[in-house]
Amino acid sequence: MDALDQALLSRLRENARAPVAELARALGLSRTTVQSRIGRLEQSGIVAGYTVKVSDAHARGEVHAYVMITVRPKQTGVVAAAVRRQPAVRRLESVSGVFDLLALVASPSMAELDAVIDAIGELEGVERTTSSIVLSTKFDR
Repeated sequence: MDALDQALLSRLRENARAPVAELARALGLSRTTVQSRIGRLEQSGIVAGYTVKVSDAHARGEVHAYVMITVRPKQTGVVAAAVRRQPAVRRLESVSGVFDLLALVASPSMAELDAVIDAIGELEGVERTTSSIVLSTKFDR
C-alpha cells in the first residue's frame, strides 16, 4: 500500500459514498486508476466493507459510555458473543491491563444506557464491569 492508497482510504473514511470521479479529482488521478485501486483494496481485504456514519447532531443526542469488562477465565468468546447481541454496543475491543474487554455503548437516554450496562454485567462469564460516561468529544477522526 503506497501513499496514494493511504490518501484514497482517508477520503473513503470521510465519505465512502463519494463518486469515483470526485475521488479522482481530489487525488489528481484518473477515474479508472481510482476504481482499480479501490478494487485492489477490496480484493486484498484492506477495505472490508462500507458503513453508515451518523450525523454529529444525531450523535450529540445520544449518551455514550465506555464499559470496561473483566471476564472469568476462558469465557471471553462467550461474553463477546453475548455482548455482540446488544444493539447499543457499537464496538468491543480486547485490551491489556486490569480489564479484558472494552465496549463502547451508545443509547438515546441515560435510563436505557443504565439498562444496557446492567445487562452486560449480568452476562454469564462477566466478573465485573466499570463504566465511564462520555461527557464530551474533543475530536473524532
